[in-house]
Formats: sequence, C-alpha cells, structure tokens
Amino acid sequence: MSNINIAYYKKNGVECILGSYDNKLCLIDSLNRKNKTTLYNRLKKQLKAEFIEYEDEVLKQTIQELDEYFKGERKVFTIPLLLIGSAFQKSVWEALLQIPYGTTSSYKEQAKMINNEKAVRAVANANGANAIGIIVPCHRIIRSDGKLTGYAGGLEMKEQLLALEKQNK
Repeated sequence: MSNINIAYYKKNGVECILGSYDNKLCLIDSLNRKNKTTLYNRLKKQLKAEFIEYEDEVLKQTIQELDEYFKGERKVFTIPLLLIGSAFQKSVWEALLQIPYGTTSSYKEQAKMINNEKAVRAVANANGANAIGIIVPCHRIIRSDGKLTGYAGGLEMKEQLLALEKQNK
C-alpha cells in the first residue's frame, strides 16, 4: 500500500489538511468540513493508500503558494494537481479552474461551461466533493441571485476568500 503524504496548514485564519500523492497535490480541505471522513475515505480507496504525516516537496510548495495567495501576491497556482473523482466530477473541477481570480460564477453558468446545462444540481454536488479547495476554486461559485451558498469550509471562509480576491484583483 502506498501513502498520501499529509501536512497541516494553520495560518491566516485558515485550518486545512493538505495531501499529496505521486508528486501531485490531491487534497486541500478545511478541518471544519462536516463530512470529511467521506472525502478522506474516497481518496484512500481510489488511490489504495493511507494518510501519513510527511511534508514532501509538493506540500512545501503548496504551503508557500498558499502563503503568497493569502498575502495577495499569488493569483495563479503552479502546483501539479491530481483530481480524484468520476469523469463528470473532473469536468466540473476543470471548469472551476477556468474561473478567473477575483470573479464569481453560478452553478448554472458552470453547467453551461461543461456543456450540460441541465446538470445544475449535479454540478453543485460535484463542487461539494471537490478535494482541493482554494486552488480548485469552488469558493467562486455563488447562487444565480448573487447570494453565497454552501462551502465545505463554511460560509465565513467563503466570504473571506472572495473578499481577499476582490481586494487584490
């Protein structure tokens, strides 16, 4: 059995677990997520791996880039990503990566981005299953009426991320 290397990021009012596998980032998740066990078990099962606390080069780079992001110095991340999910989920997460820093979109617009306009609810569910928060920016998705809606790290965290990006746009 192989390992998912993990480290913890507790800075800037953010508390996350970071994970890497095979020199790629596979996890940035809020320690406040309600259903984190489901997410962690999905990663372990798909990768046939266990979590081990070890700060490798990918995790060190992630910490550095997150620090730069929270200082308003980084708008684009360069860490190699490992998206773990179904083909549909991956298409939703790839669409998230196309939403520019400092802007927002809606679930409906995101469904259009993946050429599946009727899949609004499925897109929302896929966003909720995103294992790489902040870098795969599901925080940039808001309701069509402009109101904030669900975020695994909590709405307060979502507000903070959006305010940070708006301020440094």
